[in-house]
Amino acid sequence: MKYNFDIVPDRRKTNSIKWDVAENEIPLWVADMDFDTAPEIKSAILERADLGALGYADINDEWRNAYIGWWKKRYDFEIKKEWLIFSTGVVPAVSSSVRKLTTPGENVLLLTPTYNIFFNSIVNNGRNPVQCQLKYDGENYEIDFKDLEDKLSDRQTSMMILCNPQNPVGKIWSKETLAKIGELCARYNVVVFSDEIHCDITEPEKHYVPFASVNETCRNNCVMAVAPTKTFNIAGLSTSAVVVPNENLRHKVWRQLNTDECGEPNAFAVQSAVAAYTKSEPWLEELRDYVWENRRLAEDFIKKEVPELKVIKSDATYLMWVDVSASGMNGSDFSEKLRAKTGLFINDGTHYGKGGENFVRINLATSRAIVQDALARLKSFVKG
Repeated sequence: MKYNFDIVPDRRKTNSIKWDVAENEIPLWVADMDFDTAPEIKSAILERADLGALGYADINDEWRNAYIGWWKKRYDFEIKKEWLIFSTGVVPAVSSSVRKLTTPGENVLLLTPTYNIFFNSIVNNGRNPVQCQLKYDGENYEIDFKDLEDKLSDRQTSMMILCNPQNPVGKIWSKETLAKIGELCARYNVVVFSDEIHCDITEPEKHYVPFASVNETCRNNCVMAVAPTKTFNIAGLSTSAVVVPNENLRHKVWRQLNTDECGEPNAFAVQSAVAAYTKSEPWLEELRDYVWENRRLAEDFIKKEVPELKVIKSDATYLMWVDVSASGMNGSDFSEKLRAKTGLFINDGTHYGKGGENFVRINLATSRAIVQDALARLKSFVKG
């Protein structure tokens, strides 16, 4: 391998949200990788910093073409230049879209369990989160389309926030499933906001389907959020984009992003995204192999050494979703006691809405040595 993912920077005492923990603790919670970003991205940032003057920045065609080229090459999806709007992050784009495309008191639908911050974007803006719980058969997750249609048909429901691929369960939605979602949302005049930030971290040889690429119905009724930040571990640079093919929707989203003052790039946002999408694909391919080997290691270890727990099959993200119900604890008790007794800090599944109560989420995007240490702690806790 060209890149060494076994070596991770020591981020303790560096103002890191993830690593601001006690000395004996291993934080495998927030979706933040421990790896150095791609060297091409680091070089682009250093070159910009060497200029010295770090004043206001703007987006340009190099930025637009980087997004266009990446989605065309990897996902065979043609993004038109005018569809792209810069945003300082996917979460700001979610919150801005909720404010602009819905009104206070209306419903925003979620497929749960799902990314917990979606609830904040809805509730903090005076809207009502409506949960359509995914069907879990002990092995896989599927959408309950009868329940989905019942909730979309409510005239108070005006937006659906889709996680594509689904965080935390790691599901890659098929083209047929996305088409069915798109048809139902269009039928009931519900706008789809599709968060696709985890799209590049999939099992090697597998790819996700961009929501806007499915058909004309989906394309004309969606706001699609994308970013290099999760993929290349540059979340602190606050750089992302929304793709909005529908001209009327696009104007509304653009207007609100700028009203909220989250539509302008910082000094490094453009260069980092361009370097990611035009020069860093080899790094990503090796990263996916490494992360999936971590996943195989963790799945095999838990199946053999900690059979009280059950890892859910995942096609995407570097996050492992684990059923802890057979341990006699729910996700909240399990994660709290695990941290107190062993120092292993993971996510409580209750934060992700209905269906997450008996689960925990574990971040595998770290060195193999840390994963092995974490698994040993997990075993000692369950067996103890």
